[in-house]
Amino acid sequence: MQYNFDQIIDRSQNHSAKYDERKKKFGTEDVIPLWIADMDFKTAQPIIDALSARAQEGIWGYTARPDSYFAAIRSWQKRRNGWEIDQSLMSFSLGVVQSLSAMVSLFTPEGGSVLIQTPVYSEFYDMTEAWNRHVLENRLVEEDGTWTIDWADFEAKLRQADLFLLCNPHNPLGIVWTPEELRRMAELCIKYHVVMFSDEIHSDLIFHGKQHTPVAALSPEIAGHVVTGISGTKTFNLAGLQASTVVFPNAHMKEVFDRFWQRMDIHRNNAFSLTAMEAAFTGGEDWLEQLLPYISANFDFVTSYCQTHIPKIKTYAPDATYLMWLDCRALGLSNGELHDFMVQKAKLGLIDGYVFGRSLSGYMRLNAACPRSVLKQAMEQLESAVNRL
Repeated sequence: MQYNFDQIIDRSQNHSAKYDERKKKFGTEDVIPLWIADMDFKTAQPIIDALSARAQEGIWGYTARPDSYFAAIRSWQKRRNGWEIDQSLMSFSLGVVQSLSAMVSLFTPEGGSVLIQTPVYSEFYDMTEAWNRHVLENRLVEEDGTWTIDWADFEAKLRQADLFLLCNPHNPLGIVWTPEELRRMAELCIKYHVVMFSDEIHSDLIFHGKQHTPVAALSPEIAGHVVTGISGTKTFNLAGLQASTVVFPNAHMKEVFDRFWQRMDIHRNNAFSLTAMEAAFTGGEDWLEQLLPYISANFDFVTSYCQTHIPKIKTYAPDATYLMWLDCRALGLSNGELHDFMVQKAKLGLIDGYVFGRSLSGYMRLNAACPRSVLKQAMEQLESAVNRL
């Protein structure tokens, strides 16, 4: 079927955090919400149909997970990324964030250190510090809008680390790491006996002819040292259903992880996440193939608009995710002033850049996964606010 991503969906009736938490997040509801990472698009029709049928059954008791559930995920990874997964090493988790939190708790010592590459998804900080571990930052280096790894610093920090959290592909910068970059990171982790956790939740949202490389697909040796978090929640806009998969290098690590969740009696999908995930990975591909060019065109629209009308704000079309990184440093505002400017003057709800890297100043993250008319209004409001400034 043909999907219409230009359609405006009224989300005020579905308890959307993106909309209903604006007052809590920004102090006002009078902002266009382009912050939290979900999409303003209906998901694939086969998922909607499967959930509708499940709802009509009228009984949603404790739900057994059939072998076909992980088989569907395994088949998707093989088809899309060429990754052959041992199904016996796949575990259920509520989400990739919950998985990386468990990794910090289970596979680092009390008071240990976790290496992250900043700017990066803020939960990498939060989940590390929640377990009283020390954050080590390998700060990515920016030059003319391009971000690269400081390899000397990366290796030096690995010597102090117990765990490395990789964002692959990268949020918020939209980097699709090359096989060579991933191999170099993985081999250094092996050299210094550091466990790697690869967050690959955005791995289906890839643009510009790039190809996602699962770290565990690089070689059998590397696969033996990396834990991978994957999910269809970002891909198919299903974050509210809370389901992800963790792929382990060996049975022992899987057993340690599974036992952690079993102690809280968390080991089953809920009735609807089970149905939605299997339907997504077996019937959602056509929807995704229509979604990707639409989001890519959104990137091009925002980039062109800023270049033409708001040259003080610099951005680029990312190679992955549906999130855009805005360089607002030319506005000459502190982080607090920039936040207030976006909320009070531009009436936009964005994510402050400094939460992704605490030494950063002058950046914002924008969620471009919405109808183009919404982005057009947002850009016009931003242009007007910058002109008044």
